[in-house]
Amino acid sequence: MGLSSYRSMSDPCWRVDLGRCPFDDALSLQRRLVAARQEDRIPDVLLFAEHPPTYTLGRSARPEHLLADAATLERLGAAVIATDRGGDITFHGPGQLVGYPIMDLKSWKRDVHEYLRAIEGLLIDAVRELGIQARREEGLTGVWHPSGKLAAIGVRVSRWVTSHGFALNVATDLDYYQHIVPCGIFGRAVSSMENVLKAPVARGPVKHSVSRSFARAFDRDVQEVREADLEVCAR
Repeated sequence: MGLSSYRSMSDPCWRVDLGRCPFDDALSLQRRLVAARQEDRIPDVLLFAEHPPTYTLGRSARPEHLLADAATLERLGAAVIATDRGGDITFHGPGQLVGYPIMDLKSWKRDVHEYLRAIEGLLIDAVRELGIQARREEGLTGVWHPSGKLAAIGVRVSRWVTSHGFALNVATDLDYYQHIVPCGIFGRAVSSMENVLKAPVARGPVKHSVSRSFARAFDRDVQEVREADLEVCAR
């Protein structure tokens, strides 16, 4: 079940694509996986997902950064969910590649700051493979392009095991961002890969590029497994 394009490495990592799923379902699975990883019952896991329109609030979120009232949220068909990740408010929705690494940092580096920089770096490398020159912005977390922010990052670390992760805008409807102050940063635009390239971008090549970059960044042997097999291990 290994991804044949990856070389053999010392530490395995299971990759599971959940496809389109409610945010709450992915959050519940993450919590079970964190417990299993803390007990060393599973290796590291990289979950991919795509969610229905959802605004998520991190631990630092300010209520006034949600600009939409209840009627607007109903019209948008968007949920609002408080989470235990770091950061402020962000959007998840169709056209995103959302990644949730469940990693034991004790087997990599016990450094949350370095972990965040590694996530930024692997996403920058991944979109470069697909023709986009992205960058970091000093003092800000995420991945940036002159047209706006391409990827938001917000994580939680419990007993050195990570959860939550990143949301890379591939073909996202950027109008949803008009109803929040994204990540609590005023006056900065949000962009997408399609917006930059002015052409359709398929999720599959982006997923594979991010997987390759993740394997390189964390020196992991990424192996694709089925969601059903993962659920058995997470019980």
